[in-house]
Amino acid sequence: MTVPSSKPVSEFSDYQFGDSVGYLISRVSAKLWNMGTQRTMPELGITSAQGSVLFMVASGKCTTAAELAREYGIDASAATRLVDRLEKRGLLTRLRCSKDRRIVRLAVTPEGSAIAEQMPAIFAGVREQLLSGFTPEEVGFLKSMLRRALINGGG
Repeated sequence: MTVPSSKPVSEFSDYQFGDSVGYLISRVSAKLWNMGTQRTMPELGITSAQGSVLFMVASGKCTTAAELAREYGIDASAATRLVDRLEKRGLLTRLRCSKDRRIVRLAVTPEGSAIAEQMPAIFAGVREQLLSGFTPEEVGFLKSMLRRALINGGG
């Protein structure tokens, strides 16, 4: 059996991982979710991801678990687990479509709707904290660049 050749360590040490655009975007995304959860957990008893799902369903942006999976870039089983937790808490319900029994639509309960209505203010507070010191022009430019990156990535 042959041992695969390894690259010299210097090639790896020359790469500045902390300056990688992907790494920085990933860290900012994680920070947004964590900061959101620091607000939603004590105030609402849910994670920011759960609050975001409630908002997406309540607003009509996502009406099935498959749409949630696509929107959040997670696998179907992870979306199903999120829906399961919200349904168990009485914040979300599953409704089988009468025209096509294979389709299961999601709907927020009155309690879920009350939480969903609070999410924009919470997300705005997190955004303001995270982007403190940015000018409105810088925020606009950042959003524009992120939208272009999404388009370049196919959506």
